[in-house]
Order: sequence, then C-alpha cells, then structure tokens
Amino acid sequence: MTAVHEDVILTEDFEVIARTVYRETEGVQLELIGGRLGVKRVPDGDHNRILNWLLMLLLPLNPGLFLHIAGQGLVVGPYRKGRARPDGVLAPPDAFVGCGEWGLSDAVVMTVEVTSHDSDSYQRDLVDKPTAYAQAGIPVYLLIDRDQAEVVVYSEPDGDRYQDVHRYAFGRNVTLPKQVGISFDSTPLQEWVD
Repeated sequence: MTAVHEDVILTEDFEVIARTVYRETEGVQLELIGGRLGVKRVPDGDHNRILNWLLMLLLPLNPGLFLHIAGQGLVVGPYRKGRARPDGVLAPPDAFVGCGEWGLSDAVVMTVEVTSHDSDSYQRDLVDKPTAYAQAGIPVYLLIDRDQAEVVVYSEPDGDRYQDVHRYAFGRNVTLPKQVGISFDSTPLQEWVD
C-alpha cells in the first residue's frame, strides 16, 4: 500500500515525521519529492536480490566507488528541499560518513531504483525521481523497471531533466555512461520480475 500526501510539506516537518515513522513503524519508508510526502513499502526479496546482483557487478568497477544499498537518504530536488531514499547510490565509500540520515548528492555518480509492486511506483520511479535526481545534478539514474521488464538509463542532467534516456528490454546488453563506464548483460533480471 502506498500513500501520498498531496499538500506541500515543509522539509523540516518532513524530517521529524520521517524519523518518527522510521523508528516506530516497520515495513514503510518515507520520501519527500516535489513537496509531496510519499510512503512506500519496504522492498521484497526479488527487489533486494536485484540490488545485490548490481552490487556484485559494480564492485570491481572502481575501488573509489561503492554501491550503497542500505537506504541512504539523499537531499535532492529544487533548492535541495527534497528527500529521497534511493534503492542504491553509487558514490565514494566514505561519501556519507558523518552526514546523518540525509546526505548531500554532490558526490553521487548514480542513483538506482528498482520498481516496487505498489500503486505509486510508476509516478514515483518514472516521473518524480528522474526529475528530482536531474535537478540535483546526479549524472546517472538507473531504473530497473520490473513491470515493463526493462532497464532504463537516464543521463546528461540539464538542471531540470535528463536529456538522454535509453531503454533496454531484459535480456539485452546495457551500457552505462562514462561516469560509470560499464556494460552488462541484463538476462539475469528476467528471473526476478515477479
């Protein structure tokens, strides 16, 4: 079940609500994107398996980068008033040391999202987050869309949106932009779509 609060919420109010919900409620995560409060379920096993698979793919890439998959929150969006909790964040290993729950996106090379099986996944992962990540200047956004069985690679942010978007059906070879600099076979993703 996903709930979205339609009124604009102040960033400071959101952070108080998010801390309380995170401590007291199991099974949900909160985000604030474009002034809208979003509540999403904690990921399922296939979702987590995809993230672990990506971690293993990216680990040998560069010792200066690491795929953080433990729910690191990011400050994103216009004027950095948004708060997103990407499924994965490719950044230097120490990028978030000492930053608390919401780290700056300055050192982030790529964000990763894996669609969830909830009613707001399309809006959140294919509309709101690409906009917020582009506005934050994050070079690459990698979306694993389990509903459409495709990998979507967003790059070249111009401050408002990503100018370059490539879609790859599961089973095809995926090439990530030079900031990440890796190609991979997406065939294993076919096993984890349900």
